[in-house]
Amino acid sequence: MLGLPQSSRATAMGFVAILMWSALALLTASTGSTPPFLLTALTFAVGGCLGLAVTATRSGGLAALRQPWPVWLHGLGGLFGYHLLYFSALKLAPPAEAGSICYLWPLLIVLFSAALPGGGLSPRHLLGATLGLVGTALIIMGRSGGLSFEWAYAPGYVAALAAAAVWAAYSVGARWFQSVPTEAVTGFCLVTAALAALCHIAFEPSVWPESWGEWAAIIALGAGPVGAAFFAWDVGMKRGDVRLLGVAAYACPMLSVLLLVAAGYAQANAALIGGCALIVVGALIATLKRGAVAASLPSSRGG
Repeated sequence: MLGLPQSSRATAMGFVAILMWSALALLTASTGSTPPFLLTALTFAVGGCLGLAVTATRSGGLAALRQPWPVWLHGLGGLFGYHLLYFSALKLAPPAEAGSICYLWPLLIVLFSAALPGGGLSPRHLLGATLGLVGTALIIMGRSGGLSFEWAYAPGYVAALAAAAVWAAYSVGARWFQSVPTEAVTGFCLVTAALAALCHIAFEPSVWPESWGEWAAIIALGAGPVGAAFFAWDVGMKRGDVRLLGVAAYACPMLSVLLLVAAGYAQANAALIGGCALIVVGALIATLKRGAVAASLPSSRGG
């Protein structure tokens, strides 16, 4: 990424986060019966500790963790708030339906980006995001055998929609905190781990990982999808092309399912192939005839 404009490098970092998140389902499936909040506490603790080690070596050191309360509200609201709502949705509604609603967040990122200075939307962004949404729905329906929404699950659907909105707001809102160093994410991860541990104690039975393989999966989750990915995403959202990353985020469920198929956890079918095709076409449309990434949205110098 050397030699690229700053905004292009930042967008590339956002792509790295998306790639790491695509391994989330596969690694999570390898953690056995570890309860969700305990898994969240453990993985965020790993990610936070690794971030702490890196932050301590930087020029500003741990001073990056000293931030005003609006920064902490934004960070914890995004990381902990999203996971709290997401796990609540999975408990209150069938996972397939809840997951499909949660994956509205890429579309919401594209739409919310219109509120940024210079961030107006074009028809190609909307068309690309819509095709990605349809493709994601096909992939999820292909895995679950179809979706059947019922009013009895309305609280879960609302929680899933709220989770999508919270993550999109956190992602786009990072643009307003460009002066906050990315190392501050370390603090968000550590506090999220502590809050998740409290939720585990209050709401879940203690079922710890039973094998070295499960512990290895937890460490890998903490180092990648629930660790470095959040730091990379912070860079991408603060200084990269927010709209493009919102559309590209639809690659998460596509790559995730492909990895599950490769590992033998899922099977390929027509819905998967069709969904992947729509996601690719949507991403191509969204990037068609784009200007320079640096000019698409204000950079940290011009924001």
